[in-house]
Parts: sequence; structure tokens; C-alpha cells
Amino acid sequence: MSSVTTEDRGQVRHVVLNRPEKRNAMNQELLRALAAALRSAAADPHVQCVVLRGEGPVFSAGVDLTELASFAGRTDVLRPFRDVFLECANLSEQMPKPVVCQIHRTCVGGALEVALGCDLRVASSDAQFGLPEVRFGIIPDVGGCTRLPAVVGLGRAKELIMTARLIDAQEAERIGLVNRVTAPEQLSQATDALVSELIAHPPLAVGRAKRVMDASARPALAQTLEMEVSAQEYLMAEARARATAEAQSAPQAEETRRPEPAAKREGVAERERIAEPGGVAEQPSSTAEAFTSG
Repeated sequence: MSSVTTEDRGQVRHVVLNRPEKRNAMNQELLRALAAALRSAAADPHVQCVVLRGEGPVFSAGVDLTELASFAGRTDVLRPFRDVFLECANLSEQMPKPVVCQIHRTCVGGALEVALGCDLRVASSDAQFGLPEVRFGIIPDVGGCTRLPAVVGLGRAKELIMTARLIDAQEAERIGLVNRVTAPEQLSQATDALVSELIAHPPLAVGRAKRVMDASARPALAQTLEMEVSAQEYLMAEARARATAEAQSAPQAEETRRPEPAAKREGVAERERIAEPGGVAEQPSSTAEAFTSG
């Protein structure tokens, strides 16, 4: 079964994330299929508008952490992995057709960054949004730091990214992150109503207006996207250096904890026992550790 499916409804193409059993977590297979579907929609002259949505209980839980963890220690995969992710947002933004993202329940991390590449967002009232990357010592690097300020303003973008706070649909609408909020059972109808407004006008004019506004809002898009990955590579290198230093200091710490030879202890009162810290080393728990361990 394909991880991304498509459905044409007249002039509108629905592109559907189809890993419901994994909460539509975005692995490389899904992202490549999504990019192919978006390229096809952009090239099809019969398609006037695109709707991106998710099958199952949530829109998307973001990056597939299981796949990401499998890259442990492979520092060469950061840019290629990011490029596959970023292509999906770029294709949505660059096609001269409106792209509407229909969001229900969960839209966090990389999923939100993909949604930010869409032109408009319609959400169910039970949806949650967030970019939690700084909790793990990294940054949103597939367009989050670049596109979010253009959508909600610099101050609100800084608050959301630097605090890693989750927000509900009502707040997302208030700050301009989503365009419309509706009851969960009315989400499809609300999306259809917005799409009907978009396709009611000459498609060439709608598409050209989109391109001009995007160029105006993000005149330095290429440079800031490159800054994102450069910053991410710096954070990864720093995390690797810290992990290496901690690993090197561990044997020295163990040496200081070794008991003295029995001969040295003869005639000397037993010393106080010093409680040893720690125990078993923790498993990698963050996205950064997935790239720096090993």
C-alpha cells in the first residue's frame, strides 16, 4: 500500500498521507512519494488546486523517529534527509496553484514545517501545533525558522520556536497560523468551501498572485534555508564533541572510584562509602543524539 495516495475531485487533487498506523510519521519513503505526488499535481493542467491531508487519527506526528534513530552515528545523512523533507514544502510553495493543508488533531515538528509550505491551512478545533525541536538541542531546519515568521510575525515565531510550546487551533487561528477552524466533523466541508472560493477565479491570476506574494514575503528564502541547515550542523557537531568529551572522561572518573589495595588499607579505619552516581547509561532520547551517538 502506498504511503501517499491521490484522489481527483474535479479540478481539485487531494494528496493524502497514508501511514495511519504510524500516525503518518514522515519517513523517507513517504516524503519521496509526497514529493512525486506534488510534482505530478503541479504539472497536470487539469488540476487547479491541491489539498494536502492525512488519513487516520491525525494529520501527522512529524518526523519518523524510528527511522531517524536508525541513522545513529551517520553524520553524512543530515543534509540528504533534510533535502527530502524540504523538497515537499518547496514544491507546495513553488507550484503556481493554491495548496490547502487540511489538518486534524496533530501537526507538529516536520509536519508543521511541511504545512507551512502550503498557502492556506484549515484545522479542526481539536488540532495542536508546535515546533518542539529546541527541547532536543536542535532547531526546526526544514523551513520552520524561515517560513513561520512570514506567516505569524517574527515575535510570535520566536515565542513558539524558542519555548517549544504547543498551541491549540484557536490560538493558531488568532495568530494567523491557520486560516479557518471548524468542528472536527465539519473539517472536510470547511476545506471544500475554501477550495470553492479559490477555484472560482481565473487560475492564472490566482497562481501569479501567489508567486508574487511569496517572493515579497520571503525575498531571501534560499539564504535563510541554508542558514537553518548550517546552524543545525553546528549544533550536531557541538553535541558530538560533548558526547566524545563525556566518553573520554568516564574512564578517569572510574579510576578515581577504584578502592585502594588491601595492603594499603591495613591498620586504617574503613573509609566512608561514597555513593556512585548514575548507573546504566541512558539510551539516546533526542533527535540530536540520533545523529551523534555511535
